[in-house]
Amino acid sequence: MNAQISALICAHNEETRIADCLERLSFADEVVVVLDRCTDRTEEIARRFTDRLLKGAWDNEGDRRNAGIAFCRGPWVLEVDADERVGEALAREIADAARGSSFDWHEIPVDNYIGQRLVRHGWGASFGRSAYAGLFKKGAKIWGRERVHPKLAFKGSKGPRLENPIQHYVDRDIADMIGRLNRYTSLRAMDLRASGDPGSFAHNVRRIFSRFWKCYVARKGYREGGYGFLIALCAALYPILSYLKATLEKDPP
Repeated sequence: MNAQISALICAHNEETRIADCLERLSFADEVVVVLDRCTDRTEEIARRFTDRLLKGAWDNEGDRRNAGIAFCRGPWVLEVDADERVGEALAREIADAARGSSFDWHEIPVDNYIGQRLVRHGWGASFGRSAYAGLFKKGAKIWGRERVHPKLAFKGSKGPRLENPIQHYVDRDIADMIGRLNRYTSLRAMDLRASGDPGSFAHNVRRIFSRFWKCYVARKGYREGGYGFLIALCAALYPILSYLKATLEKDPP
């Protein structure tokens, strides 16, 4: 198979969302689904769309994503999460870029939704993204080994950002947002303990104010009303909660 675009989805128990994601990837030459310790119907649903499945168990997000990239056959890789949707205009733009781009990677803008509410402003500071390096030549993007928010390394040249956004249903509701903050800080705490340098209490307290300002004011989260305030608050609490979990608790067995 001479695939040109490999669409890559990494999934853990995504039976309620993965079908809507996969049915919008028919423009890709190959669809790869990485199944990480799935115990629900994710594998059964994925097999309706592709036979390119990679099953395994990964402790680190970066390792899982790198394994998926290595499994792809195409010279171009499109990374998509199960809670993201590629519209027709974006699909055409991705196909055009893969055919004609002289660059090695491109960012894709993101429209983030909380429930059915589009929230455009305020994202960032490790609690959301307004764009991501989602389209790249194989070998141009390498994930770090962190458990959450892995660092990225790139090879080659960055191209212009694509124009059409991907739809990202990031949180179902406010409870889901708070649950995500809890999960992310627990994983970040494990990374901090593993590094041997969790930082200082004073430094992470100062970051509460700088990160809130960045999201709520600099990135115009105030334009989103209460949702913008919640995003800024979660982003502000992320470092201090991670630090407290790292220093006051132990990794689960």
